Amino acid sequence: MKTFISSMCMQLSSADVVWVNSVEHWKEVGWDPIQPIPDKAAIVGELQLSAELRGFQRSKMITIPYLTALSTYFSYGLLFAFGQLRDFFRKIIDWWQSGDLQGYAPICLGLEDFYIRRLYNRIQDCFGRPISSAPDAWFDVVERYSNDNNKTLKRTTKISRCLNLGSYNYLGFAASDEYCTPRAIESLKKFSPSTCSSRVDGGTTTLHKELEECVANFVGKPDAMVTGMGYVTNSAILPILVGKGGLIISDSLNHNSIVNGARGSGATVRVFQHNTPSHLEKVLREQISEGQPRTHRPWKKIIVIVEGIYSMEGELCQLPEIVAICKKYKAYVYLDEAHSIGAVGKTGRGVCELLGVDTADVDIMMGTFTKSFGSCGGYIAGSKEVIQYLKYTCPAHLYATSVSPPAAQQIISAIKVILGEDGTSRGAQKLARIRENSNFFRSELQKMGFEVLGDNDSPVMPIMLYNPAKIPAFSRECLKQNVAVVTVAFPATPLLLARARICISASHTKEDLLRALEVISRVGDLVGIKYFPAEPSKQETNAIKLE
Repeated sequence: MKTFISSMCMQLSSADVVWVNSVEHWKEVGWDPIQPIPDKAAIVGELQLSAELRGFQRSKMITIPYLTALSTYFSYGLLFAFGQLRDFFRKIIDWWQSGDLQGYAPICLGLEDFYIRRLYNRIQDCFGRPISSAPDAWFDVVERYSNDNNKTLKRTTKISRCLNLGSYNYLGFAASDEYCTPRAIESLKKFSPSTCSSRVDGGTTTLHKELEECVANFVGKPDAMVTGMGYVTNSAILPILVGKGGLIISDSLNHNSIVNGARGSGATVRVFQHNTPSHLEKVLREQISEGQPRTHRPWKKIIVIVEGIYSMEGELCQLPEIVAICKKYKAYVYLDEAHSIGAVGKTGRGVCELLGVDTADVDIMMGTFTKSFGSCGGYIAGSKEVIQYLKYTCPAHLYATSVSPPAAQQIISAIKVILGEDGTSRGAQKLARIRENSNFFRSELQKMGFEVLGDNDSPVMPIMLYNPAKIPAFSRECLKQNVAVVTVAFPATPLLLARARICISASHTKEDLLRALEVISRVGDLVGIKYFPAEPSKQETNAIKLE
């Protein structure tokens, strides 16, 4: 389902390119491709500390209980069977009163159309809920109703004030800020809501140049380029970096923007098991030994693509191990930090800072401004040569409208707050609070008996639901109790692995989190998603000791 990308720029695709995947090269460095692959990557040990020494726990692999898997398959099977039955009778009715244009094929056809009509529409009220306020710790959710079994939803004038556990407003900059907001308003007066032009025409303002310098300095790279949309940063840039004759090796759970970027690149794509460095090394060795399909020529270049925090798993990338392996096999590292930049690390500089990886060892660093900075757009950071090449060739830079000036100013101001350049310690306080809130909330959910994915320090924490009937039940019951959550199901996740994705913010207070835990625990009991026994509370433990 996921496929991926290829070709790295003038300095990487010129005559100076090193053919890193020839058998002779590997024999020179002391490795024979014919020899069996070791059980674990040999080079990992010298670079890493264990996860425990780094100060966080790694999440465990999902193991679905047998009965849960069986009931989930049965539920989907039942929905599919009844959907097919309804379609059968619908075709009979349509045959008698057909209004279709004769000779035209249906625009909407296939399994995707069936899934939307017969499965998604039943629960579409749980998605796309409109809000009428800033996505702060609390926000206003507009109530909707349907008179046609959820085929269409109509807004009402009723507003529910809800605790926001769905927006990825990690540092709380999405709401009005005493430092950022006045400066964004001033930039709106000075420039305009839009540049009405691409970067190469009239769309580059002094703010855009300042923003790129600010981002490059923040992530620790020589240069950076910003785009108007985070999704496009991956999907438009990856086909420029690698193409036919190149190899993409991608984590199996990488984001859809990476998938589409790969599909458009023309490169050969291989996938390695999610967050498993040993399997990455196995794939690298196999592909280097075999070379390009049919011709078996050496690969023009190899790029390994990973994410800092996986958005649907909340897991931190095993970056030190992956960087070490890529160094060994002369593969480039492409790091997507959409959810990690600004959210983790002592000064908010992402997983490289958190895990102790030198940014010089990561060739391409990508990120977005929608999560931690309360704005829009994305960036790509790397060497000056790479960024200059991208500015000459990337459609997102050449043809798309540039980032709105007020949005650019918001990002600049947010970074200054994070770094303490606003003259206060608010940035450091936000970073400490997001870390404390995330670790507290995850720990409490696990104590209650929920199956929670992700690593410590990650503000993304999925709660496993599994059964399709529990998706709308959990979402609706939480909303009734004024807690807004995001539920995620197929095709965004594998069929069996439906979940609720909780996003924690630095703007959440301790009281907010305690209220959320109380509601989620109550709804979890009602819906039946506490798959593990709950830990006894301190009061219960003390009572047992007294007895």
